[in-house]
Amino acid sequence: MRPRLAVLSGPLKDSTIPLSEAAVTIGREASNGIAVSDPSVSRKHCQVDWQDGRFRVRDLESRNGTLVNGTAVEEHWLQHGDEIAAGDSSFLFLLEDDSAPAPGSVEFEDAQSTAETTIIHPRDVLYLHPERMLLELPATSRLARNLNALLKISRIVHAIRDVNELQGKLLESIFEVVPASRGAILLADKDGQQFNSTFVRARKTGAAQALKVSRTVARQVLEQGIAILGTDVARSEELRQVESLAASQVRSLVCVPLTVFQRVIGCIYLDSESVDDRLQEEHLQMVTAIAGISAVALENARRLRWLEEENQRLTVEISQDRSLVGEGARMKEIYQLLKRAAPAESTVLIEGESGTGKELVARALHRNSARAGKPFVAINCAAIPETLLETELFGHERGAFTGAGSQRKGRLEIADGGVVFLDEIGELVPALQVKLLRVLQEREFERVGGHHVIKVDIRVIAATNCDLEQAVREGAFRHDLYYRLAVLRIKMPALRDHREDIPMLVRHFVRKHAKRCKVKPRPTSPEALARLVNYDWPGNVRELENAIERALVLGSSEMILPEDLPESLLERPSLPEMMEAKYHVAVKELKKQLILDAVEQTQGSYADAARLLGVHPNYLHRLIRNLELKESLKAILQDISMRGLSGISGGNA
Repeated sequence: MRPRLAVLSGPLKDSTIPLSEAAVTIGREASNGIAVSDPSVSRKHCQVDWQDGRFRVRDLESRNGTLVNGTAVEEHWLQHGDEIAAGDSSFLFLLEDDSAPAPGSVEFEDAQSTAETTIIHPRDVLYLHPERMLLELPATSRLARNLNALLKISRIVHAIRDVNELQGKLLESIFEVVPASRGAILLADKDGQQFNSTFVRARKTGAAQALKVSRTVARQVLEQGIAILGTDVARSEELRQVESLAASQVRSLVCVPLTVFQRVIGCIYLDSESVDDRLQEEHLQMVTAIAGISAVALENARRLRWLEEENQRLTVEISQDRSLVGEGARMKEIYQLLKRAAPAESTVLIEGESGTGKELVARALHRNSARAGKPFVAINCAAIPETLLETELFGHERGAFTGAGSQRKGRLEIADGGVVFLDEIGELVPALQVKLLRVLQEREFERVGGHHVIKVDIRVIAATNCDLEQAVREGAFRHDLYYRLAVLRIKMPALRDHREDIPMLVRHFVRKHAKRCKVKPRPTSPEALARLVNYDWPGNVRELENAIERALVLGSSEMILPEDLPESLLERPSLPEMMEAKYHVAVKELKKQLILDAVEQTQGSYADAARLLGVHPNYLHRLIRNLELKESLKAILQDISMRGLSGISGGNA
């Protein structure tokens, strides 16, 4: 038994952490046994410990909860293969050793093929053309044995999905009918230029080992799509000069292409050390036939592995982009509500101003519920015209109205088994409010123009930025629908009500948009951070995110400075306790003086001043606005004007 955690996603991805009987905590603080630098992970998130001869994981009142195999747990006894999720990081708990042999390694040697080699094309392979074999065959004949082997291989390639397992089974089957000592399957990259995957097996042990392959032979097969047989390596002028083949006492070799839709994706390479039982042309025929049967299966298995890895990567990336960020008192209350509400099936109403992250909360509820593997369908009731919203929600039958040429499923039907998120629910017109009420009460509806009742299993999560209670009092929203929606209520705080989370949000958005915009992440200066914290943020978190993205794209210094921020942030003074450092004050004053001097030297020409300073005129105008130099420049321009008038007057005198 070798207990360990294999990290599947998050900052520690691809690492393996051994476990012992000593308890180990997982969290964001550096003091944890497993420290994860990830804002979605709590400071002390969960603990893995040993008790009564078993390992268990315990949640440490984390804000996002601890999941085992997709289910939120307070405590769980671990078994081999369990997946633990903490925030956006996931760990695979392993007890047993993987007994599967390693793929082995290949070393290429350069050598030329000679007249002693035999070359055939797939069209000449007997086993790929059964119409040529019409004669009756005794059951003990070699041909019958080979046909049985091909039948066995054809069954194998359609039953195995894992590419390594498939390659291992193919080589085992080849060894049953071909007297090769060793074999390798070499798969090329997408351009067909280099071998980027090698799988090696030895006949006697079935284990992986180092196999030296003639690079010239393998390249010729890859580039020309031909099969090559070397019946007597020792007598070949070129092959016997290859030190690796001589040292391995290779007597004969076979290399055949793996072809998919007239494109060579790799090759099967075999060699033999036997003097008496050399690889012959019949073996070349057989291996070429096996390659023809298995090439598509190998390519599909390889693509499936890539798709699974890409899907996992994208899932982690999406979940990171859609995670709630913040550790203030208000956000901790939200996390506790989410922890209790997610496992339930109750309808949830999320209230809050625009940009506070209501959809993020809805997705968090879905992600941490039993419906996580089912659809999440979002509908913005304010963004879809009233005439189209009914068909979007409920679908329509063929001929229900002009242009309805076919039946169409609505969003509610598409979401069957999952979650429907109704954003801006307060904009729903009275006629649709009645229909939605029936859905909430009976979980059934009829398509537009239809009479057939459709049953759905959905959880409804609604969101609004208006006061629905006031709308009920005014008669604009049905009171019975409101009470059906507000079984559980979550009130999202405005950003100005949890300013302590702004520095963490800034760091999160800098990392996110630096990657997306392909720019270098930059720290935020104390002065700029003071401006960000002191602003009221009428657009809430969404407005903050846009401001950070703008600063990263437009900023030209090593830090995010106040002048990189939107003008609206610069209209308010900084908080006293977060005033800028002396260094930044000095830099700011130096910038001011340089601009004033340049404008004065160029007699008020902003274009010439920008050229003198080495900046674009538009950037100079932005600096003047951000540094509040308009009044100072106005005085300089008046002085220049007065000096000009004085000169004219003196000349006339």
